[in-house]
Amino acid sequence: MPWLLSSQLECLSSSPSQRQCERTAFSFYCAVREQLPVWTLEDMRSMEVFCWEDGCPRPFLPSEALLYALVHDHRDYARYLLGRYSVSALRASRCSFCCHRSSSSPHLSVAVRYDRVSILSMMVEALKDCDAQGGQRDYLDGCGGCSHVADSGKTAVQLAVELSRPDCLLLLLAHGARPDGLDAALQRLVSSDAAERRHAQRCLDFLLLYLPNPPALRRLQEEPQHWQSLLGNEVFSWLCGLAPPPLLLQALRCLARSGPDRIAALPDFLQLHNFRTLRRLK
Repeated sequence: MPWLLSSQLECLSSSPSQRQCERTAFSFYCAVREQLPVWTLEDMRSMEVFCWEDGCPRPFLPSEALLYALVHDHRDYARYLLGRYSVSALRASRCSFCCHRSSSSPHLSVAVRYDRVSILSMMVEALKDCDAQGGQRDYLDGCGGCSHVADSGKTAVQLAVELSRPDCLLLLLAHGARPDGLDAALQRLVSSDAAERRHAQRCLDFLLLYLPNPPALRRLQEEPQHWQSLLGNEVFSWLCGLAPPPLLLQALRCLARSGPDRIAALPDFLQLHNFRTLRRLK
């Protein structure tokens, strides 16, 4: 499967039946890659595609098909799967290598890794169908699935910060994901090249919008002048616990509660990273 570590793909199948299951899965993978119509793909998945589990074949699950749709950005198929199967299309499947079912699902991490903003938006909307609010939050804050998955151990928010995916990050935060990763966002900001710095800056801005209380960060105390010039006096003082949140930040937080589209549509001069510019205009 394309999201597994390459070392795991070298494992050889042990029987002709298992190899046949893998061939059907690969044919289905190619069909999704070719963006075949939804009805064709669903006919294949329900009647022709199988996985090998516990010594026998089983049908290919909607959650596994959704991973293929994510990889190849097949939005129509993702929309169908989420509309037809809702949150069951987001369940973690059993790992074919360790034979255990993971406690968390890789779908959000795969969406962030491939920057599939449209499908990610469909998924977080589908999560509203969870039976309990806590179930939705647990899914949003899950750590990427089984240990055989390349991005395991990271939440989707942490991965979005690491890869500088601001649109994905805003969607996750607006739907209740935990806003962790501030230290990584600061590190990403100073280590990014000029082409990526704008995206890294927006990731930091979005974390600040949803951060209830800033954690104590040693890097700010060790180089105060550097971070003060980079973040501006208001944000720096708030992150160091020396002042309340800036007024602009508080206003933007109120706007953020009405939905991520409102924040994403703001003009650049109202973004958090322009505090210094705003002060000069006063």
